[in-house]
Amino acid sequence: MKSSYSNLEQLKRKLEVQIPAASVAESFEQAFREIQKDAHIKGFRPGKAPLATIRNLYGEKVKQSVVQDLIERHYARALMEHSLDPITYPEFEFDVPVAGEDFSFTAFFEVRPAVELKKYQGLEFETEKLELDEKRIDAVIENIRSAHATWIDVLENRPAQGDDQAIIDFTGFVDGQPLDKGQGTDFALVIGSKRFIEGFEEGLVGMNVGEDRVLRLKFPTPYTSAELAGKDVEFRVRLKALKKKVLPELTPEFLNQQLAGIESETKLRETIRADLMQSEQKRIENDTRNRLLRLLVQNNPVEAPAAMVHEQKDRLIADVKQRMTAEQMGENEFQTYATRWDKDFEGTAREIVQSSFIVDAIARKHELSATREDVERRLTEYSAQTGIPMERMREFYAKPEQAERLNYMITEEKVLDFVKKASHVREVPKEKLTELG
Repeated sequence: MKSSYSNLEQLKRKLEVQIPAASVAESFEQAFREIQKDAHIKGFRPGKAPLATIRNLYGEKVKQSVVQDLIERHYARALMEHSLDPITYPEFEFDVPVAGEDFSFTAFFEVRPAVELKKYQGLEFETEKLELDEKRIDAVIENIRSAHATWIDVLENRPAQGDDQAIIDFTGFVDGQPLDKGQGTDFALVIGSKRFIEGFEEGLVGMNVGEDRVLRLKFPTPYTSAELAGKDVEFRVRLKALKKKVLPELTPEFLNQQLAGIESETKLRETIRADLMQSEQKRIENDTRNRLLRLLVQNNPVEAPAAMVHEQKDRLIADVKQRMTAEQMGENEFQTYATRWDKDFEGTAREIVQSSFIVDAIARKHELSATREDVERRLTEYSAQTGIPMERMREFYAKPEQAERLNYMITEEKVLDFVKKASHVREVPKEKLTELG
């Protein structure tokens, strides 16, 4: 076997392998013998047909298996000869194999980048200080009261205003034609809820009960219905009634009835504060992780294989699409969003790939890894949080892909904990955090 390789752009490599005719003939013969074992050919007992007959009948059909055999047996050898470490699946180019002739194939792939750890200890690092504004607790309490509010008729003689519930009849027209699914009767709409397109709810402000009004608006771009995006629309609206919201008082009776285990406003505030603090702590921990990984990438430049960046970018886009779909955003809106933020997706994906190589290099250098005990402890935590039995947890994370992901997650946590302890960390308020490029 002869082989050579050449460097293409960045981390891309081209490996050329030539296999001598004798090895090619051997592969053909092996393929014919495999077929011979089970061949049912007229005039011969099963498995007893002569090889010459097998060659004549199956000469063309075995070529695919011969190619597979030759590449499997020689590709790994060629990689070892040149000390190449592919990080992506190879793409192969090859000729049709012919018994008695040399066979050549070419493999294209990207290799693992060399990681030179320049600075990962003694970093100057900021993390957000855990603080909680009492106004956030007030906002949660107001949301609770609002969720249990009642609506009563506005008795005073006044026009509609923000936060009123307007009871309306309306019909939409586009190009002079009634809009499909653009009508409503006795429709209850809270002014300021942003349930309708921009301008609709604002157009109700100042109307008096019994008044008719025409609202000339434009559908936004993008819009959930692509055919309406950017089009002019006319809504004919009649205000039939006005209601105002009455919030419940936080009496012991209300709290006991609506919130189990909460007997007083003081207890309610304590519970909300604990929940918000826990949520904020998790958010800060995630932000700290992201900032630390970005700092490592900035201080330890490393190339990122293009194929891995592309794959990671696809995952990010798929995650965003799933979230937007759950929020009932249309395909048209998603495509506009994805196009607008394409460069950000690309940059984030590249950073994720780069940081994974840096984390791996630090883990190897300092012998940091996920132990069996670490994995078992994590699965126990997951089981307690989700209520899923440990047996099912173990079964799920026994799958190679899930096991690899969990092991990397634990290893990354150990690496970042190591880096953080070896850095100069300063807690600062959120508004004073230095933006990392």
